[in-house]
Formats: sequence, structure tokens, C-alpha cells
Amino acid sequence: MPYPKRGAKLYWQKPRRDPTGKLIERGVWCIRDGQLKKRLGFSESTGHGADAIDSPELQDALADYIKAKRKIPRDRDRHPSQVMIADVISIYTEDVAPKNSRPKEVAARLAKLLDYFGDSKHRCERLDQLNAKTCAAYVAWRGATAAARRELEDLRAAVRHHWKSGLCLAETPVVLPARGESRERWLTEAEAFRLWKAATRYREVQKGFATGRRSLAHIARFTLVALHTGTRASAICGAALSPTPGKGWVDLDGGVFYRRAAGKVETKKRQTPIRIPPVLLRHLRKWRRLGISRHYVVEFNGKPVKRINKGFRSARRLAGLGADVTPHTLRHTCATWMAQRRVPIHEICGFLGMTRETFERVYGHHHPDFQAAAVNAFSRRPGQLPDSLDTTKREQRASNVVGLHRNR
Repeated sequence: MPYPKRGAKLYWQKPRRDPTGKLIERGVWCIRDGQLKKRLGFSESTGHGADAIDSPELQDALADYIKAKRKIPRDRDRHPSQVMIADVISIYTEDVAPKNSRPKEVAARLAKLLDYFGDSKHRCERLDQLNAKTCAAYVAWRGATAAARRELEDLRAAVRHHWKSGLCLAETPVVLPARGESRERWLTEAEAFRLWKAATRYREVQKGFATGRRSLAHIARFTLVALHTGTRASAICGAALSPTPGKGWVDLDGGVFYRRAAGKVETKKRQTPIRIPPVLLRHLRKWRRLGISRHYVVEFNGKPVKRINKGFRSARRLAGLGADVTPHTLRHTCATWMAQRRVPIHEICGFLGMTRETFERVYGHHHPDFQAAAVNAFSRRPGQLPDSLDTTKREQRASNVVGLHRNR
């Protein structure tokens, strides 16, 4: 039986600091309502510290929020000039956000949108005021273009949901900033081996002494799976070793990784089933045999790992790699290695679950046959036809197995 909702309440968000102690974000009072968090703008600079919960201003803000929430209009067929953007976001928060695979992250992005479009001083409160200029103003206010683009995508989805529900006569366009450049960082085999070795050999230090606790061993296992399959971190952390409702799973007998959970709707991030390379399959069977992975591919203290970001940062630091190396870098690395080994492009795309256009735009230049016909045209006599069998013969001789074992 699910727990009953506690309703909206005041919440003090502590200040955030970077590893050097520098202040990144000041502490501020917020309203927590389920997964939604709305910043109020009351902080120590306004005389409202962490112990000011009984302040009349905070109590009035909470009362106004509860009053406004009870009266979210759902009248049909209204003109955009009659629709408040904050109401559109609130309806999307109630109807759609809880059904998302990561509701907390969606709620955090929607809260950022409410901070801006719910404030009258920004002069963009109604749907008819949404245009390229106001969207650009939000990007400037946000300060981070990539984050602003992702949040505006949520706003676009909220506006579309509002229109499709028949609550508005027209769908107001949301203009997104230009997409940033694709990350091209990938690891050499030596770097990948250093990352794996650092996570494997690390021993936790307590009170200045190294213990026998291998608290980064799950990062080493994650690294092997990611490099050999090119699978996203969320799919690896959620992969079970037997058919499990709502989870992808690894068939160790058949050697197949079913990355998408049965019954889950396929999104643009296609999670196609793939065959597991023999080197990785031996590791997976060994982990199950030794009890290292009992029910899930990546476990920590016998439980599945939800997020590996913190542990991965520790392993990255121990391996001497920069902050540009993220868990997603391992997917880039897998794609790059297969391209360098002349694996046919259609097989790479099927293995990674990406379109050919994406591969050619991001990884195509790593393939030895990239623009080969254009380059070789200058070495042929005029009128001489190219040998169409050269590439096919090379592909038939090439191996499509990515492995780290050669570096050990």
C-alpha cells in the first residue's frame, strides 16, 4: 500500500560547495510538494536563515502556494493569453512527471522553470508571451546553455500536453537554443586499463589506514560491461541476471543482453538486444559463480546500484583522468574502438542502438574507411572504376570484439 502524500511543506536547501570549499549556491528556502521543489528566494541575505521556518513571510508564501495549487484552472479551449505558464507546468507535474522513469530529475527541472516563469518580474507569465526572445532570456538567466535547453524541452512537452488535453486553443512554440557540440572524448586502451585497475585495486581508507574493503570494485565491473557493450549507465545499473519485471536482464546461458525491460515503451534512446562478447561473458559467469553478482550485473553490498557517478569520479581521480571523462565516455570509447577496428557501420549501429546519421556525425571519422572512396579517387587514372570488393574483404577479415585482456 503506497504511503499517503504529506502535502506541501517548507524546506531549507543547504548551501552547496565544491571540493575546494568554494560556495557554488547559497542556502535558500523552498517548498517541497512531492517530487516538486519550488525556490522561494528567501535566504540568509534576506534575513531568513535555516532557523527562520516560523517567519511570517515564509508561512505566507506557503499559504499562497497551497491556495494557488487548489485552483489550477483546467477550463477547456482557452486562448493562450488566458493561460498562465506556471499552471501549464503544474498540470504537467501532476499528470506526466510522476510517470517518467526519473521523476525526481524531471521535478527538479520543472522547479527551475517555475522559478523563472512563475515570477512576474521576468514579464513572461502567459503562454502568448512565449517566443524566441523570452526563451533566449531564460537561457541567459539560467547561465548554462545545455541545462537551459533540457529544461525548455520539458516546457515544450508541458505546453504540448496542455494543448493535446484540449485546455488551450493553440500550441505555443518553445524556441530551443542551438545544440552544443557532441562530446568526442574517448579513452585509449591504456587509459581504460588504468581506470579499471584503479577501481579494482582500491582499498577503502579509514582513520588513516587502508582496510580490506574494496568499495570501488563495482565501478571496475561497470567499466568492463560499458566498454564491451557500449550500454548507457542506467541500463547497466538496472540490468538483472534473470527476467525481472521492469528491468532489463542478461541471459548468461544464451549470451544475450536484453537492455530494454519487457513492456517498456521504446524511446529515441533505442535499447536493442545484443550478443555479449565472449570475454565479457566469461567475467559475468564468474561473478555469478563467486556470488559477486547475485541478482544484478552491478551490485554494491548485495544490492543493485542506482547511480555510479560518485564512485566513478573517485576511480577517475585515482586513474589520473580529467573531469571530461564521465560514465558516458565509455559508450563513446566502445563506438570509437569498433570503428577503428573496421567493424561494418551497420553492425556498430545495431550493436549500440543508434542511427547511422548519428554514428557518421560523431564517430565516422574514426573509421579507416571514412571518405576512403573520395581520397582514393585521386590515385586512380581517369575513367578507372574503383575496386568495390576491397572494403568487403577487409570487413570479412576484421574482428568486432572489443577487449581489454590484451593489456593485462
